[in-house]
Amino acid sequence: MIKRILTAVLAVWGVGASAQQIDRFNPDTIKTITLDSNVNIVAQKLSVETFINAVTTDTTFYAAFRRMKAHSFIAENRIFTYDKKNKVNGKIYRKIRHTAKPVKMEYLVKQDTGKVFKKNGKYQLYTVEMFDYIFMNAYKTDFVADASTGSPKGESNESYKSKLKTLIFNPGRPVKGIPFIGSKTEIFTANMRQYYDYGFQSGTYLDSIPVYRFRVSVKDGLSNWTKDGLMIKELVTIFDKRNFAILGRYVDMKYSNMLFDFDVQMNIEMSYFGEEKLPSKITYQGNWNIPFKKEERASFLILHKDYQ
Repeated sequence: MIKRILTAVLAVWGVGASAQQIDRFNPDTIKTITLDSNVNIVAQKLSVETFINAVTTDTTFYAAFRRMKAHSFIAENRIFTYDKKNKVNGKIYRKIRHTAKPVKMEYLVKQDTGKVFKKNGKYQLYTVEMFDYIFMNAYKTDFVADASTGSPKGESNESYKSKLKTLIFNPGRPVKGIPFIGSKTEIFTANMRQYYDYGFQSGTYLDSIPVYRFRVSVKDGLSNWTKDGLMIKELVTIFDKRNFAILGRYVDMKYSNMLFDFDVQMNIEMSYFGEEKLPSKITYQGNWNIPFKKEERASFLILHKDYQ
């Protein structure tokens, strides 16, 4: 069960990355957004409900990841693991050329330093193991396939990936099969709205793209007990003003109970390559603490470029 919980929630990752090392505990939303001064955009017949409906019904964000496989591109993946004092104790770097026709993956650079692997060759951290599983399969096959029939040993990895898909691409919906967590993702229900503020602003993305920034955040003034019971602390979604396509998403999640506690942030950014919207940057930072397991602290930086 613990493994299932960790796998299913792993998709929610974080911001705050440099070329060498991802800063620890640097909560942020998409840094490539420049917000305008206060602008009255109510006249454009937009409302909070407009954005909530768009977030919960959108399919273009997921479709962009599915289209990724059809392109040749370069991927640079950096992974850092940390000790209890947030000092780096392991580094993984992969530079990969993905070719679309025929589909193949070629390592241009593959470097590992520090405490990365166990003696049996497996990764030290389960978080890193899941990262490798998800993204290496994304480059070789499809991104987040539908859930398949469970194996005799329990839920398959495809079923885990189906839960990840819900967390990343359908925020606000319940995630079935995650004990103590599934309903806590429903931040747009009538009951949950008393705990959150919902707002939107105008801005510019990547210096040229006009966007709206829709932010859901925990209300100020709530008791600490109430705040602790809210798993999603912040959800930010970036919309292209011209077509209302989603160009970015940031999620900040933190939760603790008798079984585990975690504190994770994730950011996904899209860019236009020609007329097509494709993933360009994914960042994650997170801490996991599970009984009878070593605490896991890791951060990732994933860059995709040179799409063809």
